[in-house]
Amino acid sequence: MERVAIYCRLSEEDRGKQHQQDSLSIQNQKTMLIQHAREMGWEIAGVYSDDDYAGADRRRPEFMRLLKDAERRKFDIVLCKTQSRFTRELELVEKYIHGLFPLWGIRFVSIVDNADTANRGNKKSRQINGLVNEWYLEDMSENIRSVLTNRRENGYHIGSFALYGYRKDPERRGRLVIDEAAAAIVREVFALYASGVGKAAIARRLNDRGVPNPTAYKRLCGLRYRRPGGCNSALWRYAAIADMLENQIYIGNMVQGRYGSASYKTKQNRPRPRSQWYIVEGTHEPIISRELWDRVQALLRQRAKPFGTGCIGLFARKAVCMSCGYAMRSSKSRGVRYLRCSCRHMARDACPGAFIQEEKLERLVLAELQRLTEKWLDVDAVAQGINANENLEAQQERMAGELAACRRRVEELSKGLRELYMDKVRGLIAEADYADMYASFTADRARLEQAVREAEAQLQALTARIAAGHDRRAIVARHVPPVRLSRGAVEAMIDQVRVGRRAPGTRDVPVEIRWRF
Repeated sequence: MERVAIYCRLSEEDRGKQHQQDSLSIQNQKTMLIQHAREMGWEIAGVYSDDDYAGADRRRPEFMRLLKDAERRKFDIVLCKTQSRFTRELELVEKYIHGLFPLWGIRFVSIVDNADTANRGNKKSRQINGLVNEWYLEDMSENIRSVLTNRRENGYHIGSFALYGYRKDPERRGRLVIDEAAAAIVREVFALYASGVGKAAIARRLNDRGVPNPTAYKRLCGLRYRRPGGCNSALWRYAAIADMLENQIYIGNMVQGRYGSASYKTKQNRPRPRSQWYIVEGTHEPIISRELWDRVQALLRQRAKPFGTGCIGLFARKAVCMSCGYAMRSSKSRGVRYLRCSCRHMARDACPGAFIQEEKLERLVLAELQRLTEKWLDVDAVAQGINANENLEAQQERMAGELAACRRRVEELSKGLRELYMDKVRGLIAEADYADMYASFTADRARLEQAVREAEAQLQALTARIAAGHDRRAIVARHVPPVRLSRGAVEAMIDQVRVGRRAPGTRDVPVEIRWRF
C-alpha cells in the first residue's frame, strides 16, 4: 500500500468564514482527507495540522515537520484539501511540488482543485493556481496595509502590545490607558535624568532594585510578548532608557510606523526614516508633563556627542554580545578602540561579557568577506552556490515561462470560442448548451487575460530590480575588494555581528557574522 501524509491548515481569516463554510475547519478537513485516502486504498502514515497559520508563513511547525519527513521518505503521497492549504506562494510550489517532491519520489495530491503531480497534463493548471494564490497574497497584503495606514493616520493604536507604561483600553479599541504600576517607573526615569543621573546609572538603579524591564513586565502581566531579535533578558539597559526618554507617546502623541517589513513575504522589520512615521498628537492621556519632557529633551541635546571624530562607530548597532544579546558599546583607551558588552555595567553578575578590539573585529570581517567574494564572484561557484529559488534571474525566467503559458491558454480559449460558435451554427450543439459553454469560456478567458496583465507588471518590476542590482552579487561587488571597512559597507552588508567571550588561555574570540545577502 502507498503511504500518505495528510496536511491540514486553518488560518485566522478562515475562522471568520466558518459560519458559511464549515468545511474550512481543521476537523472537517481531516475527515474529508482521511475518507479520500481510505477510498483510494492508501495507508495513512501521519496527519500534520497547522492551526491559526497563514499560507504565506514558511515557518509553520507542522509544515516544517512534513517537509523533514518527506525528505526522509516516510511516505509516498502528500494529500491536501487544496493546493493553497499547502502553500500560497508560487516559489514554494515550484521548489517542493515541482522540484524536490519528484526527486524524493513523493506525489502531491489536492482534492478540490484536482492537483496531482502524477498527472503531467495538469502541471500548467497547478502553476496557474500557484500564480493566482500569489496574487491573492499580494492583494490581501495591500488591503491590510491600506486599512492599517488609515487607522495609524487617525491616531488609533494598532500594535499587538501597548508601550511600557500603558495598556490597551478594554472598552475602546485602538486607544491606550495608563498602567499606573509601569507609569511610576517611567516618571522615575524621566525625573532621574532631569536631575542629572545618566542613562547607564538609571539602568543600574532599576536592576539593583530588581525592577523588571518592559519585556519581563509584559510577561509578568500574562502577555505572550517576545522582544524582536530574540533577546528576552529581564535587565534594564542603556538603550531601553534612551528609547524611553525620546518617545513622544509618553506626552500623549501616538507614534507608529517606526519599523516596517520590506515585503509581504517577510516578517523581518527594518527601521524606517522619521519622515515615514505616523505621528498624531493628543490621542491619549500623557504620563509625562510637557515641561518635564522639554527639560529632558534639552538635556539630551546638550549631552549628545559624536563618536570619535564626529562619525558613527564602525560597528555601532551591529555588534552584539553573544551571551546576552545586547548591543556592545565602544570605548577608547590609549588611542585604541574597543567594543565591550553594554550589559556588564547594568547589573552585578548580569553577563560574562564580550570584549574585542575594533580593529581585530574588522580584520575578521574582512577575512570572511574575502572568502565570500572569491566564492560568489566566480560565475561557476555562483551558479552552484546560490539557491535558484532565491535568485532573481531564475525567478524572472520562471515567471516568463508562466506568462507564456497563460498567453497560450488565452489563445486556446479564443480558438475554442470560435469553434464553439461554428458548432452552434452547424447545429451540433443546442442553443442553451452553447450559452452555458460560451459564458464559461468567456469568464475563463477574462480571468486569464487579467492574470496576464498582472504577470506582465510583475515581470517588468522584477526586471527593473535585476537592472538596479538588487541581487546578492551586486551588493557585494559594490564594496569589494576592500582594504578597510567603511560604515556604508557595514550598513549595506551586515545585519549583525555576534561577539563571544574570549576562550580562557587563548587569544581567540568567537565571532558570528550574519550577512544581509
